[in-house]
Amino acid sequence: LFLTALALSPALLSAEIHHAQGEMAGEVTATSAWLQTRLTAIPGPELDADGDVPGMEGVACFEWSETPDFSQPIRSKWSVAKAERDFIIRSSASGLKPGTLYHYRAIFGETRESARPGPARSFKTLGESGVLSFCMGSCMNYHAFMHGKANGGGPVTATEEDKRLGYPSFAAMTALKPDFFIGTGDIVYYDHPAKPAAQTLPELRRKWHEQFRFPRMIQFFARTPAYWSKDDHDFRFNDADLRGEKLPAPATGIEIFREQMPIFDEEDRATPTYRTHRVHRHLQLWFVEGRDYRSPNKMPDGPEKSLWGREQREWLQSTLKASDAAWKIIITPTPMVGPDRNSKTDNHTNLAGFKHEADSFFQWLTDHQVSNVLTFCGDRHWQYHSIHPLGVEEFSVGALNDENAIRGEKPGGPKTTDPEGKIKQPFLYPEPTGGFLRVTLDDSATLVLEHRDDHGKILNTVTRTR
Repeated sequence: LFLTALALSPALLSAEIHHAQGEMAGEVTATSAWLQTRLTAIPGPELDADGDVPGMEGVACFEWSETPDFSQPIRSKWSVAKAERDFIIRSSASGLKPGTLYHYRAIFGETRESARPGPARSFKTLGESGVLSFCMGSCMNYHAFMHGKANGGGPVTATEEDKRLGYPSFAAMTALKPDFFIGTGDIVYYDHPAKPAAQTLPELRRKWHEQFRFPRMIQFFARTPAYWSKDDHDFRFNDADLRGEKLPAPATGIEIFREQMPIFDEEDRATPTYRTHRVHRHLQLWFVEGRDYRSPNKMPDGPEKSLWGREQREWLQSTLKASDAAWKIIITPTPMVGPDRNSKTDNHTNLAGFKHEADSFFQWLTDHQVSNVLTFCGDRHWQYHSIHPLGVEEFSVGALNDENAIRGEKPGGPKTTDPEGKIKQPFLYPEPTGGFLRVTLDDSATLVLEHRDDHGKILNTVTRTR
């Protein structure tokens, strides 16, 4: 009877195709968005025997509509999920209406004839007015979270349910229903655990697979589009620059980030990852690239040393000067104000790092009367609000999970980048905790910034009017 069933049901002879990492929308604008899924051989969220979510060949397309029943949908072209692209399918949804909620879903299978629709997802295009809200997070340390090992003295709180569902921060952010999310680097950690660190292509990709199969993350990104940046751990390794033979190579780190994150067309290898988006008539965001163009970390600091590279710095200055937005926010994977520990040479605050460029840039803002510029940074595993002597305010989002949080540094510490205490710091969280930054903006250009812990509790609120 079993053999007869196989003969009568060819579908039983082939493995079922899944999408264990769900779908996500990226780089949303007023009229467009990138839509992405990955075809997999297992349904998730459990990993296979090798600790991975293996991909699977197949075909897929996307359809989207203004109505939840998908009446009169628009479809993208069919694409083939290939091993050389890690079985990722990415399509552009264009010609959209500003300020509009769209429903979308992936349609996937072995062939077009056997393809089936997945669950409905949604995103909202950018509009010029109304209340805007978004959340921002950084530093998701999967190994520390799953294995209960604090990475710097933070609390170890992940329960068995958390390890099955994912980081509590995503459940807290889902409840807030933000218009979009900003991931500002260290999305995965190639070098955690250090033995063995991920170096080969399958090992690097596995880091992304294990991270994005969590149900809480799938649920969050099912309705929340995102903008992404990379930092050191999702580029190569801790504090990595472009030098050295240690794997992964710089070109590999650059390419894998572009492969995994829905920022550009999958064939686009040339467009820089630094970019700007006008997300509201009162707000413009700049996403700066901190790894692809930097000078060597150990190069003596001075006018010739740059974390951004000359072309990116000139682009940043010219676009800031041209903007008429009430608020101009620079999304930077690493801090520019701090303070930080002075043992590093990796970022704009470090005395032997790239401090000359940051201070020169802040002076340029003053000289050219470019006002209402804020920096939102990742990388530092503690939440703070600091003010540079020239007046630029910085908000650090901290680490998304408790196990990756640390106590942090105060201005005036002898082992910090601000031993003389010139930086003002209105807020430094009292105890290490995972969490995120929530931002809201209204039509009066009132900006409200909230540091929250990983369960959504407000730790600090700052209100700014232009």
